[in-house]
Amino acid sequence: MAEEQRAAEPLWRDLVGRRLRDLRRGRGETLTETAGRAGISPQYLSEIERGVKEPSSEMIAAVLGALGTTLLDLTTSVAGDLRPVTVPLAVPVAVSGSVYALAA
Repeated sequence: MAEEQRAAEPLWRDLVGRRLRDLRRGRGETLTETAGRAGISPQYLSEIERGVKEPSSEMIAAVLGALGTTLLDLTTSVAGDLRPVTVPLAVPVAVSGSVYALAA
């Protein structure tokens, strides 16, 4: 079971890339605009956003600076993406000595 859960976990570079793309698009910017301020090529930024490249911490910091955010903000949001959302399937309820299950 633990092996299945590990295999299903997304790669860090995929989550970081998606979050960077969301931030860039949220600002209404093109790859060229953001990459220019970060000092990298638009092609490289595109590869980072698609999870093709594993950027160095310096590259991530440059892109975050260009997007006006911090490593703490990025890490917090990516960590939130890694947390599983759990919804109880049934909630046991005791009524007069009997137990019933309510569907969520």
